[in-house]
Amino acid sequence: MKAAVMHEFGGPDVLRHEDFPRPVPGPDEVLIEVHAVSVNRTLDLVVRAGEYGAPVKLPHILGVDPSGVIAAVGEGVSGRKVGDRVVTLPWRSKPVGPLDAVGMQHLGGYAEFVKLPASATALIPEGLDFAEATIVTRHAPQAFNLLRDRAGLKPGESVLVMGASGGLGSAGVQVAKLMGATVIAGAGAPDRVAAAIALGAVHGIDYRAEDLTARVLDLTDGRGVDVVFENIADPVLFPQAFHAIARHGRLVTAGSHGGGEVPLDVKRLYLYQIAVMGSLGFTNEDVAASLDAAARGDFKVLIDEVMPLSEAAEAHRRVAGREGVGKVILSPKL
Repeated sequence: MKAAVMHEFGGPDVLRHEDFPRPVPGPDEVLIEVHAVSVNRTLDLVVRAGEYGAPVKLPHILGVDPSGVIAAVGEGVSGRKVGDRVVTLPWRSKPVGPLDAVGMQHLGGYAEFVKLPASATALIPEGLDFAEATIVTRHAPQAFNLLRDRAGLKPGESVLVMGASGGLGSAGVQVAKLMGATVIAGAGAPDRVAAAIALGAVHGIDYRAEDLTARVLDLTDGRGVDVVFENIADPVLFPQAFHAIARHGRLVTAGSHGGGEVPLDVKRLYLYQIAVMGSLGFTNEDVAASLDAAARGDFKVLIDEVMPLSEAAEAHRRVAGREGVGKVILSPKL
């Protein structure tokens, strides 16, 4: 099969489009003919650069969220059959954990075929294409977990979503809206703000051009927001978002592509009784609910560009340069 293989860590050019042995599914595994896989800043670009916290064995194939058609099934597989349209869950193991992941500790979806446990797949509903299913499954379940399970978001509360036009941020905007919250979208350019408002945010802030804290306080009559949905961890933006939180507010996060180390005003933390929570978790029920919402038209994805798998290196450059709005998708079918 053809795959984008990395034999060393480094820049985008370490991704080589070349022949690689086609995987064979073992017991309880399925082989998926890949139609779409997304390019993720942390789980692809950071891993490729050799800067991710968990070990990755070379040679390696990236891609944590491929979707496609089941081409073969291993011994003992039930509930899945050849021809099923499926999307994969990032984590192979149960319970959910970051140390046994497709595209990280195991060969991923930057390839014509990928194998993984049948239990780590979900059926794609009618009405969703492969690119849409990949993006929904990658981000919407995490957004539900952060806002519903961690933050305990209630109808009528207010949410500031950072990076609101990105994969996870755009999911946060829509999940918060579905849960009955008032959404303020923070993004780094006017077109990104506009994209988030189109997804349901009531207000938008270009935090590269405006004072984020002051603008949020103005929009909330000086009170601040109940929840900050933070997935950037930028040392400049994080304190501004933190100071926009109301008393007894919450900050939830599952991202750090802005650096990961930020200053924290501990005095404000305890005086305002703010809770800060990070989470990687979600359930299979979250995945099913997310896919069903997308199939009904209640959840939309932002796609920047669908590119051939052979252009994986260029796709990484595009994501690193923040050139578009929405996700970049790779497809072996182009």
